[in-house]
Amino acid sequence: MKIFSAHQIYQADKSTIQKEQIKSEELMERAAAQLFEWLHSRLRGTQVNIQLFCGIGNNGGDGMALARMLHEHGYSIKVYVVNYSDKRSEDFLLNLERLKDLKVWPDFINEESDLPELSPNDIVVDAIFGIGLNRAPDDWVGKLIGHINDSRAFALSVDVPSGLPVDKAPWNASYVIQASYVLSFQLPKLIFFLPETGVYVNQWEVLDIGLNPEFIANTEADFELIGRPEVLPMYRPRLKFSHKGTYGHSVIVGGSYGKIGAVQLASNSCLSVGSGLVTAFVPKCGYDPLQTAVPEVMVLTGSRDKNISRIEIPFEPTVVGIGVGIGQDDDTVDAFSSFLRNIKSPMVIDADGLNILSKNPELLKDVPQLSVLTPHPKELERLIGHWESDFEKLEKTKSFAKQHNFVVVIKGAHTITIYNDKGYVNTTGNPGMATAGSGDVLTGMITGLMAQGYPSVEAAIFGVYLHGLAGDLGASTKGYEALKASILVDNIGNAYADLLRQPEMEQKENSN
Repeated sequence: MKIFSAHQIYQADKSTIQKEQIKSEELMERAAAQLFEWLHSRLRGTQVNIQLFCGIGNNGGDGMALARMLHEHGYSIKVYVVNYSDKRSEDFLLNLERLKDLKVWPDFINEESDLPELSPNDIVVDAIFGIGLNRAPDDWVGKLIGHINDSRAFALSVDVPSGLPVDKAPWNASYVIQASYVLSFQLPKLIFFLPETGVYVNQWEVLDIGLNPEFIANTEADFELIGRPEVLPMYRPRLKFSHKGTYGHSVIVGGSYGKIGAVQLASNSCLSVGSGLVTAFVPKCGYDPLQTAVPEVMVLTGSRDKNISRIEIPFEPTVVGIGVGIGQDDDTVDAFSSFLRNIKSPMVIDADGLNILSKNPELLKDVPQLSVLTPHPKELERLIGHWESDFEKLEKTKSFAKQHNFVVVIKGAHTITIYNDKGYVNTTGNPGMATAGSGDVLTGMITGLMAQGYPSVEAAIFGVYLHGLAGDLGASTKGYEALKASILVDNIGNAYADLLRQPEMEQKENSN
């Protein structure tokens, strides 16, 4: 699913109006009808106080049209106009008059007004600001927003939480609606998925308001939301007459004294995701643990007992995953540097492999193109430098990825894969995956997918999705707190099965 910018959304509205030969007010009516159906299907006439706060732009017009529909169906409503400007959109004024025609008289709130009484049992519809917000709310509007948040009422935001711009961090964190639910028109917004803006969105849902499908299909978006429909076409079925050599030979390089478990997790996940062969290269102290814990993995060792001082692979691997548990000893850094100068295979680089690169940026030129880097936020900052906002972080990551022709996986609650000017936002995963070893598992999975012939970008997108899905399946039986990295590995096969299940099977299960 595409994630459009505010400008693209406005263009989609304009394209729809032109193609269907309708007025903008008719598109607003369509949007309001979807809002109403969402609420009505859940409330089913339940007596609850619904307090609607409407701005004086088109977002407020949506709220006014919704208020009319709620009133016509017998709901108890109270409408407030947040009068923050003398400028009013035509569609807002039209819907205000339609509401007045029903003898529903909104209260106009301004800087001098008392704050309205709100109860935790109320439903607050937030239609104050939409995607066109381009400056900080006035202080009195910010105080009103704070009052709504403090009320603990259920806050339903129309399209976006008011006070939250769609292309930058909020000007004032306390001047943003803490939305219980956001109903986004047609497509999701990028702000739902970034750490500093997603905190204002508890849950969200897309409402189809019938925007021009041709425009949406033919317009390139900078970001795409990755769910099952996007991942399933990437899957490569196995051939009947294939053999282990068909699916590549992965090498996992890493480990140091006390951190051999990282290589064990990465190697095991590499096998479990489908790599035909897996060899681990570790210091001598890792030989017995790996041969015992993962007998399917072949093991090579360096000359040192506790750390890697030289990397020698006596064959050409399909792909190399490197960095998990490897440490940053001086001789390990030298070994890593020498290995980069001689390796031709694509790589997946994680953990201390990334930290070595950030401390020795001259090595970046030796990393094979289309390699995948999998940093967590601190590792990313060491690579690309400090950022002031998540939006700047994304732009700097794009620039870095383009400069070196890398794929960069920004790990987080919604992991984002960056390649060139495009970002892919993942939808699977949960807070239980914030645990030691989870990143090692992801490194192994992406390595294993690349070994099977998945292009780097697809391997990263697919691997991140499966990794999160394995975590979701594990959490469904273990809970968040008990979700260990080894449970992720155990659920990789279940993640494949869940991805590939037939629709008729899903319908049968749902009917039961």
